[in-house]
Amino acid sequence: MHPLYEQADSLTQEVIDAAVKVQKHFGIGALESIYVRCLERELELSGHRTSREKGGSFSYRDMTINENLRYDLLVDDCLLIEAKSCEKECMDLWRMQLLTYMKLMDKPLGLVINFGNEHLPKRGVKRVILKDADDETAPS
Repeated sequence: MHPLYEQADSLTQEVIDAAVKVQKHFGIGALESIYVRCLERELELSGHRTSREKGGSFSYRDMTINENLRYDLLVDDCLLIEAKSCEKECMDLWRMQLLTYMKLMDKPLGLVINFGNEHLPKRGVKRVILKDADDETAPS
Protein backbone atom coordinates (compact mmCIF):
# COMPACT_ATOMS: atom_id res chain seq x y z
CA MET A 1 0.00 0.00 0.00
CA HIS A 2 1.20 3.52 -0.79
CA PRO A 3 2.27 5.24 2.46
CA LEU A 4 -0.02 8.23 1.78
CA TYR A 5 -3.08 6.28 0.59
CA GLU A 6 -5.02 6.11 3.86
CA GLN A 7 -4.46 9.81 4.55
CA ALA A 8 -5.61 10.74 1.04
CA ASP A 9 -8.57 8.38 1.23
CA SER A 10 -9.73 9.92 4.50
CA LEU A 11 -9.72 13.40 2.90
CA THR A 12 -11.82 12.62 -0.15
CA GLN A 13 -15.28 13.14 1.35
CA GLU A 14 -14.27 16.41 3.00
CA VAL A 15 -12.89 17.70 -0.30
CA ILE A 16 -16.03 16.63 -2.17
CA ASP A 17 -18.22 18.34 0.45
CA ALA A 18 -16.17 21.53 0.11
CA ALA A 19 -16.49 21.37 -3.70
CA VAL A 20 -20.27 21.05 -3.39
CA LYS A 21 -20.32 24.08 -1.09
CA VAL A 22 -18.32 26.14 -3.61
CA GLN A 23 -20.52 25.02 -6.51
CA LYS A 24 -23.69 25.92 -4.58
CA HIS A 25 -22.30 29.40 -3.96
CA PHE A 26 -21.35 30.13 -7.60
CA GLY A 27 -23.66 27.80 -9.48
CA ILE A 28 -22.62 26.36 -12.80
CA GLY A 29 -20.69 28.41 -15.33
CA ALA A 30 -17.98 30.16 -13.33
CA LEU A 31 -14.37 29.96 -14.45
CA GLU A 32 -12.38 26.91 -13.39
CA SER A 33 -9.82 29.16 -11.69
CA ILE A 34 -12.53 30.69 -9.48
CA TYR A 35 -13.74 27.27 -8.34
CA VAL A 36 -10.16 26.15 -7.61
CA ARG A 37 -9.28 29.27 -5.60
CA CYS A 38 -12.49 29.02 -3.58
CA LEU A 39 -12.06 25.28 -3.00
CA GLU A 40 -8.53 26.00 -1.86
CA ARG A 41 -9.85 28.60 0.60
CA GLU A 42 -12.53 26.26 1.95
CA LEU A 43 -9.91 23.60 2.61
CA GLU A 44 -7.49 26.06 4.21
CA LEU A 45 -10.27 27.27 6.53
CA SER A 46 -10.70 23.63 7.57
CA GLY A 47 -7.01 23.45 8.48
CA HIS A 48 -5.63 21.75 5.38
CA ARG A 49 -2.42 22.63 3.56
CA THR A 50 -2.83 23.26 -0.14
CA SER A 51 -0.59 24.07 -3.09
CA ARG A 52 -1.15 24.82 -6.77
CA GLU A 53 1.06 24.53 -9.86
CA LYS A 54 4.24 23.84 -7.98
CA GLY A 55 7.63 22.99 -9.43
CA GLY A 56 8.72 19.42 -9.14
CA SER A 57 11.23 16.94 -10.40
CA PHE A 58 10.98 13.44 -11.75
CA SER A 59 13.36 10.94 -13.25
CA TYR A 60 13.53 9.36 -16.64
CA ARG A 61 16.26 6.77 -17.07
CA ASP A 62 19.42 8.49 -15.80
CA MET A 63 18.05 12.04 -16.14
CA THR A 64 16.32 14.23 -13.55
CA ILE A 65 13.82 16.65 -15.05
CA ASN A 66 12.70 19.77 -13.20
CA GLU A 67 9.34 20.95 -14.42
CA ASN A 68 6.59 23.30 -13.27
CA LEU A 69 3.66 20.90 -13.09
CA ARG A 70 0.36 22.64 -13.72
CA TYR A 71 -1.86 20.60 -11.46
CA ASP A 72 -4.90 22.36 -10.02
CA LEU A 73 -4.68 21.59 -6.30
CA LEU A 74 -2.74 19.34 -3.93
CA VAL A 75 -4.25 18.83 -0.46
CA ASP A 76 -2.08 17.89 2.53
CA ASP A 77 0.63 16.70 0.12
CA CYS A 78 -1.31 13.50 -0.61
CA LEU A 79 -4.56 14.13 -2.54
CA LEU A 80 -4.36 15.63 -6.02
CA ILE A 81 -7.33 17.52 -7.49
CA GLU A 82 -7.97 18.16 -11.18
CA ALA A 83 -10.79 20.71 -11.47
CA LYS A 84 -12.90 21.38 -14.54
CA SER A 85 -15.82 23.63 -15.39
CA CYS A 86 -17.32 22.10 -18.52
CA GLU A 87 -20.81 21.24 -19.64
CA LYS A 88 -19.45 18.51 -21.91
CA GLU A 89 -17.89 15.62 -20.03
CA CYS A 90 -14.47 14.30 -21.07
CA MET A 91 -13.94 12.27 -17.91
CA ASP A 92 -11.61 9.70 -19.50
CA LEU A 93 -9.29 12.40 -20.81
CA TRP A 94 -9.31 14.29 -17.49
CA ARG A 95 -8.71 11.06 -15.58
CA MET A 96 -5.65 10.31 -17.71
CA GLN A 97 -4.34 13.85 -17.21
CA LEU A 98 -4.73 13.48 -13.44
CA LEU A 99 -3.17 10.02 -13.46
CA THR A 100 -0.10 11.41 -15.25
CA TYR A 101 0.37 14.04 -12.54
CA MET A 102 -0.16 11.40 -9.85
CA LYS A 103 2.55 9.20 -11.35
CA LEU A 104 5.01 12.07 -11.77
CA MET A 105 4.41 13.33 -8.23
CA ASP A 106 3.98 9.90 -6.62
CA LYS A 107 0.57 10.71 -5.12
CA PRO A 108 -1.70 7.74 -4.43
CA LEU A 109 -5.13 9.23 -4.98
CA GLY A 110 -6.78 12.00 -6.93
CA LEU A 111 -10.17 13.47 -7.71
CA VAL A 112 -11.42 14.90 -10.98
CA ILE A 113 -14.09 17.44 -10.02
CA ASN A 114 -16.23 18.91 -12.79
CA PHE A 115 -17.93 21.99 -11.35
CA GLY A 116 -19.82 22.28 -14.63
CA ASN A 117 -21.87 19.18 -13.84
CA GLU A 118 -25.08 20.07 -12.04
CA HIS A 119 -25.10 16.60 -10.44
CA LEU A 120 -21.93 17.11 -8.41
CA PRO A 121 -21.02 14.92 -6.47
CA LYS A 122 -22.86 11.95 -8.02
CA ARG A 123 -21.71 12.38 -11.64
CA GLY A 124 -19.24 15.26 -11.47
CA VAL A 125 -16.55 13.55 -9.38
CA LYS A 126 -14.25 10.71 -10.38
CA ARG A 127 -11.84 9.04 -7.95
CA VAL A 128 -8.53 7.99 -9.47
CA ILE A 129 -6.22 5.58 -7.66
CA LEU A 130 -2.58 5.08 -8.56
CA LYS A 131 -1.95 1.45 -9.52
CA ASP A 132 -1.57 -0.73 -6.38
CA ALA A 133 -1.75 2.33 -4.07
CA ASP A 134 -4.67 0.78 -2.19
CA ASP A 135 -3.31 -2.79 -2.27
CA GLU A 136 -2.31 -3.88 1.22
CA THR A 137 -0.17 -6.69 -0.25
CA ALA A 138 1.84 -4.34 -2.47
CA PRO A 139 5.17 -3.15 -1.08
CA SER A 140 5.25 0.46 0.07
